[in-house]
Amino acid sequence: MILIAYDGSPDASAAIERAGELMRGRPATVLTVWEQFEDLVSRVGAGMPVGSVDYAELDRSYVENARRRAEQGAELARAAGLKAQARTCVRNGSIAESILAEADNLGAEAIVLGTRGLTGLKSLLMGSVSHAVLQHSDRPVIVVPSPEVAAARAAHRG
Repeated sequence: MILIAYDGSPDASAAIERAGELMRGRPATVLTVWEQFEDLVSRVGAGMPVGSVDYAELDRSYVENARRRAEQGAELARAAGLKAQARTCVRNGSIAESILAEADNLGAEAIVLGTRGLTGLKSLLMGSVSHAVLQHSDRPVIVVPSPEVAAARAAHRG
């Protein structure tokens, strides 16, 4: 079984399509990671509303959005020829750590994810989920750029 990280981005969709091309017919779990509002507030800090916010209601909304996104990814994966199911998990540590923990929990043979294609200072400041997964994984990882990022990279080499 392969684990595909899916956040709804074009890069994540491209990763699903490529996984279908490479691993057609294989079982796959499409994972969407979500973050509890209280954790988001503590991580982001200043400027976030804290007074009369109903954290439980926001978390229910986040869970539902994550479920819908994961199911959307699973539908894309099934259309790409994979035997896919949707799964969500709450962020525990970094997103990369959450993906790696779910890969362990599921006994995934490989992890597939997209890359945002960040370069230079932006990549350094924002970090990269795909880079962190690559650096800390104990199983194969396939990182797939979006078609736009791949075309720009090919043109640069050209």
